[in-house]
Amino acid sequence: MQALESAVRRGQPVALSAISLLEIAVLASGEKPALKVPLEEFFQDLNSNPVFRILPLTYEVALEVASLGVLRDPADRAIVATARVHRLRLVTSDRRIIGSKLVQAIE
Repeated sequence: MQALESAVRRGQPVALSAISLLEIAVLASGEKPALKVPLEEFFQDLNSNPVFRILPLTYEVALEVASLGVLRDPADRAIVATARVHRLRLVTSDRRIIGSKLVQAIE
């Protein structure tokens, strides 16, 4: 998280896979909400901050997902595929993604 927070403070662009928005929504609606603010407010802040760019699920990303059989979670596959298609490093603490070496990860 420090790498992400540091990038935001410096105004560096931060790209998010569109599927990450779904994961955030699911986490926010659970028994123990993962956000400190209401989901709608979180999304409004994200949408209004020019640092963040949402990368869509495209045909290219979907084709890349098909080649990532080592990861079982479809959302993880889409996130990794998005990073690979756009040639981006991925900020993650997910040990399975890091261990897969499918994408350059920043922990």
